[in-house]
Amino acid sequence: MTQTQPPETGFTTLADIEAFEQTPLAAHDLPATTYDAIKRGAAINPSAPALSFFTSGADYDKPKVVSHGELLAKVTQTANALRKLGLGPDDVVAYVLPNLPETHFTIWGGSAAGRVLAINPLLEADQIADLLKAANTKILVTLEKTPRSDLWEKCRAATIMVPSIEHIVTCSVFDWMDGAAASVFGALSRARSSKLRIINRPIPITRFSDLIKDAHADALEFEAPKPSDISTMLCTGGTTGLPKIAPRTHASEVYDAWALSHFNPTISKPGVSVLCGLPLFHSNAILVTGLLVFMSGGNVVLATPQGYRGDGVFPNFWKIVDHYKIVTFSGVPTVYSALLDVPRDGLDISSVVFGACGAAPMPVELFNTFVEATGIPIVEGYGLTEGAVASSLNPTVPDGGARIGSIGLRLPHQKMRCAVLDDDNAFQRWSDTDEVGVILISGPNVFDGYLIESQNSGLFYEIEGERWMSTGDLARQDSDGYFWMTGRKKELIIRGGHNIDPKIIEEAMHAHPGVTMAAAIGRPDVKAGELPVLYYEGDDIAAAELAEFAAEHVTERAAIPKDFVRLDALPVTGVGKIHKPSLTMLEIERAIRAEASAKGLAIADLELAQDNQRGIVAKLRMTSGTEDMRHALGLYAFNVDYED
Repeated sequence: MTQTQPPETGFTTLADIEAFEQTPLAAHDLPATTYDAIKRGAAINPSAPALSFFTSGADYDKPKVVSHGELLAKVTQTANALRKLGLGPDDVVAYVLPNLPETHFTIWGGSAAGRVLAINPLLEADQIADLLKAANTKILVTLEKTPRSDLWEKCRAATIMVPSIEHIVTCSVFDWMDGAAASVFGALSRARSSKLRIINRPIPITRFSDLIKDAHADALEFEAPKPSDISTMLCTGGTTGLPKIAPRTHASEVYDAWALSHFNPTISKPGVSVLCGLPLFHSNAILVTGLLVFMSGGNVVLATPQGYRGDGVFPNFWKIVDHYKIVTFSGVPTVYSALLDVPRDGLDISSVVFGACGAAPMPVELFNTFVEATGIPIVEGYGLTEGAVASSLNPTVPDGGARIGSIGLRLPHQKMRCAVLDDDNAFQRWSDTDEVGVILISGPNVFDGYLIESQNSGLFYEIEGERWMSTGDLARQDSDGYFWMTGRKKELIIRGGHNIDPKIIEEAMHAHPGVTMAAAIGRPDVKAGELPVLYYEGDDIAAAELAEFAAEHVTERAAIPKDFVRLDALPVTGVGKIHKPSLTMLEIERAIRAEASAKGLAIADLELAQDNQRGIVAKLRMTSGTEDMRHALGLYAFNVDYED
């Protein structure tokens, strides 16, 4: 069968996608597994750079380079070494690591030999232990004891609580550094004990470089995984109680990277450079600025172990773009806001085709300001871990039809629709054009369910013989096929692109004797997007006391509320559930009045209401200074209509 190809510039309309789908997915030549995808990229030009890594933003022009041939060899060695260490095809190797080349070796080598669990290194020891136990982890890969990092100490404490762990593998950032300090710290690490001594259970410790040095690099020494086998398992949602772990297959990850590459073929050509600044426990970093680039023969510029948070990354960002001729990068709104203050004079940043944003809503004013200042389009999309990474994307070529505020068009060969559900979340019917509903997705990227079966209740629907997954997000689809988010049914707080489950705040604060009812929501914030705040019923308690209690009992540091607001009665629905949209309206009103006060402007009238198509909308009339307020409030993600 002749394969239908997307336009040379990529998809720009839903009709393009539908025409491309005339060729069945099975007829396209996709790699069978992520390991095969790495092999395919290496075959294009084995000597071309696959990874360019630097430990400090100031040293961006002195990278340690891993070629495609070397990447394939390291991944193969890692897979063979892990299998010899006892990792079977259904066993789990977990990594708790910063962004290092070894992180990629572990992801792709580990998923060839078994299953890989990615864990956020910012979590506390008990949270790490919960995830390791839930996955029945056999091997742990983490950072060795390192100055200015508590990662080894946290993983050591976590390992004591996880009886299934049989081996620890440690990585060293000093292996990628030059100079006397690197030599000294490297020597110290080699002199450390080769066992973690736990009562009656000594656990062997092996340095990563020692683990793979004698392993075969030319081919896998065991039966290769199948497309339907589990590749990676990523953590999503809250971290209290039973953690949510989303297993994804090789086929789902390969498909999603492949589908995204067709939106703009420019970013998936051999030899192009893509910047990775997001953490490598995140699906975007793993697939969009990882596998997609590797399988295309491109170069991933791995910007420091801490990514965007690394020393010197932001001050040198545009120099990095100029030096490597970066074609694209992914970031949350706070990244784009920070980049506006970084000098660009005398630098050539014309190589950037677009910047991607999808973890949090992009404020319109920030969008327009960034595009006007840099000439770089921002492309918004939508996805979730349970759908590999992406489910929709705006056209990514200039004047290609992208719509500000929209999350774009669905991926080819993946279905995405809005559905009307009843109060019990049962499917009633598909939403009409421009009618708000819950986003459901169905396709080769959608996972089969969480590792813990009890967490799958109400997640999937059988509709007209097809299996659909509920994302929990609210949106509408317009007549041209574009989706527009209107809210989040699942009520996550998104702080700087980091998802916070309100339950971890509410459950902790309900333990305070003076709090009888609590509700955590996101407060609009220019820099972070949202900050967690707590509304509560109960005693009149000093904010300092509640803050101290939260710091001790809320297990995730990013989730500690920034403010505490007491109400005589929290708003509730007809069935007695807390009505969080009402609290969100209070926070939006607070933000609007604070901006007006800071600018010395007077509000004539302010009303907030729920719009059927746009979600919560503020209707604002100023006595004067409307344009000043329009500019100030444009930096927030909420909707404002201005009245004369």
